[in-house]
Amino acid sequence: MGKVHPTAIIHDGAEVASDCEIGPYCIVGPKVKIASGNRLMSHVVLEGRTTIGSGNVFFPFAVIGGVPQDLKYEGEDAELVIGKDNTIRESVTINIGTKGGGGVTRVGDSNLIMAYAHLGHDVQVHNHTVIANACQIAGHVIVEDYAIIGGLSGGGQFVRIGAHVYIGGFSGVERDVAPFCLGRGPVGAFEVWGMNLVGLKRRGFSSGELAVLQDINKIFFKDKSLEKETALQKIESSFPDSALAKQFVDFARKSEKGMHR
Repeated sequence: MGKVHPTAIIHDGAEVASDCEIGPYCIVGPKVKIASGNRLMSHVVLEGRTTIGSGNVFFPFAVIGGVPQDLKYEGEDAELVIGKDNTIRESVTINIGTKGGGGVTRVGDSNLIMAYAHLGHDVQVHNHTVIANACQIAGHVIVEDYAIIGGLSGGGQFVRIGAHVYIGGFSGVERDVAPFCLGRGPVGAFEVWGMNLVGLKRRGFSSGELAVLQDINKIFFKDKSLEKETALQKIESSFPDSALAKQFVDFARKSEKGMHR
């Protein structure tokens, strides 16, 4: 095995790749599987039925794979699956799933989860997201690719945060936030301000794509006379060949929690 500090505890049954670095006072539980190239700095706890891909870094005092903070949890053998190349900062907590939510909490690849953030049971975080300091993400939340959630923000249960969304700090998200949008506001007053144009430009979206998204913004968010389905039909008819329009419309039609508009 790689560099393992003498104060670390690796329980029998744990599967740890030979090149992993396990720092002082870390604890790796008996059902944990860790792929190559992982680094646990110090005082990291990995427990539960947790599977971790390659190349992740866990900063001190992270507690990963703990049981759900859910009164309905009855000790079922749920799990947590983490992908590769994630950075998980100090004191982050990520819980395993529950039978009521599919049994699996998932974190994809290349995410930055900053200090003191919490990901509750059955959360699904996709790839390349940034979840900033002290964000509190409740159970069953979905965070799609490239979403950024500002510090001290919260997401209520079953909320979906779409791809390329930017949520400002100190926000409280109670309903779904559509892809490509920019929004901010406390619980009860969260507002979508428009499209995340700065972030989309940085990710290489073309001027034509940005123009389509600005027109979608005018139809769906600015025109208060249109009901949701009417607005979606207008977007479809206006941009029949746009993959971005289709992504936006599909997300909106699947919304069960309701949407911030």
